[in-house]
Amino acid sequence: MSTISISNFITVDATLFSSKSSTINPCFSHKFPPSSRPRKSPTLVFSCSSGAELSSAAEDEWLKKLPEKKKPLYSHSLPCVEAWLRNLGFFQSKEDRAVWFVEKPAWHAQLSLDVTDLNIRYLKSGPGNLEKDVERRFSYALSREDIENAILGGP
Repeated sequence: MSTISISNFITVDATLFSSKSSTINPCFSHKFPPSSRPRKSPTLVFSCSSGAELSSAAEDEWLKKLPEKKKPLYSHSLPCVEAWLRNLGFFQSKEDRAVWFVEKPAWHAQLSLDVTDLNIRYLKSGPGNLEKDVERRFSYALSREDIENAILGGP
């Protein structure tokens, strides 16, 4: 099956194109050819522009919605986790929205929100005397409080 990549975020199945023109049918009313297997519905993924930032009022709202600190991180919504990280001093990468950075006086770190766990890498290029990058992984089953204490404890 051929696909056509429209952007970094949207991939459209070629069967969504009309056979008579090269434009996408806006209503997706094109009759699909019969198939022996069911087709998956197309999934469109939209992303905010990398420069978009939440207003401080919206940020405060997400911080108010944080579950209690003893709850596992998997019980937090993504906007709440993002607001929590910003509140800790992290800033989000413009290239990869799952990557965050923090610069503390004694160390610098890169945090990644991976599918199965949270990964933090303390960078030897930052202040301090690390001989190499130090990497730690934390399960989302740990409480927000435990993860926060472990991360902010540094390398």
